[in-house]
Amino acid sequence: MRLPVLHFIVPGPLDQRTGGYIYDARIIEGLRRRNWKVHVHNLEGEFPAGDTRARESLARSLNQLPDDAIVVIDGLAMGALPDLVRAHRGRLCVLALVHLLLADETQFKTDVRDRFRSLEVQALSVSAGVLAASTFTAARVEALGIDAALVRAVPPGTDPATPAEGPGEQVPPQLLCVASITPRKGQDVLVRALARLADLSWTCVCAGSVTRSRTFADIVQRQTYEAGLATRIQFVGECSADIVDELYATSSLFVLPSYYEGYGMVLTEALARGLPVISTTGGAIPYTVPDDVGILVAPGDDVALADAIRDVLSDSHAGASCRTRRENLASASRRYASCLPDWDEATDTFSEAVLALVRQMK
Repeated sequence: MRLPVLHFIVPGPLDQRTGGYIYDARIIEGLRRRNWKVHVHNLEGEFPAGDTRARESLARSLNQLPDDAIVVIDGLAMGALPDLVRAHRGRLCVLALVHLLLADETQFKTDVRDRFRSLEVQALSVSAGVLAASTFTAARVEALGIDAALVRAVPPGTDPATPAEGPGEQVPPQLLCVASITPRKGQDVLVRALARLADLSWTCVCAGSVTRSRTFADIVQRQTYEAGLATRIQFVGECSADIVDELYATSSLFVLPSYYEGYGMVLTEALARGLPVISTTGGAIPYTVPDDVGILVAPGDDVALADAIRDVLSDSHAGASCRTRRENLASASRRYASCLPDWDEATDTFSEAVLALVRQMK
């Protein structure tokens, strides 16, 4: 079968180290290996706000496409600009790729979220279909009134990984948090929790961009200093994939204190390495990390987060008989992750979903 040409529109460079961009890049890589011809269009401007440059860039990209072109637009790029998508309805086959609904972005104020909800409904309603990066997000899209027949869940893949070895003998346990330093990721909650655990031996590495929300990053780093934890919590910024792999390998425990996730790829990456995972019940996280493979607390609850970390860290310092629970958790993590789709399977699911939605349009 001759595969169609696919146009993939993303806001900014594709090589950004966030879950959404990594997902896009891995899917595009996989499609190209399957002989799809994929053209990537990088947009200028500010997203998701959709400023003048963003509007002009998206309009220019859509205007240049030939009739009947199949276009996947990252939801971050189209959510605030439904009129541009509507202008090409019928001429192009536009598929929305939704990682996280803008209306579910917890760092926005209520009025902003309400505005995005209205705009997103308009944009998704005039799309030929929706590709959702998790079953949870697919359900959230359908809850907006989008026809379920036009929504396909395409969860990300998880790479097989070598079990983490930890930081080594006679070295304090290392906690790892991989996430951009932004309000939704909740690093301020993590710092408050760790301040309650000053009596225990540990270090913590926070790997993620400090420039996406500079004000919040400054607040978190100042909070760390004021809590007397500046020598124990490292903010190493956005890291390459190789460096992140090294951090996973030398860690004892993975913590993601997010208020909300549309999936949480870093969680399955940690599970694949057999790391005990502590996170929250925000958004899709309970679907990504079942009860028997992780410890989940309410978002924003630094007391509960501290208690969960203390439980695992105390176990880390205990004798062999007391380490059974931690080892069982690590074993359950690896076992669960081994059943998750890899990126080849994720790409096949994405490919099938695109072709099915295109057939429905015709």
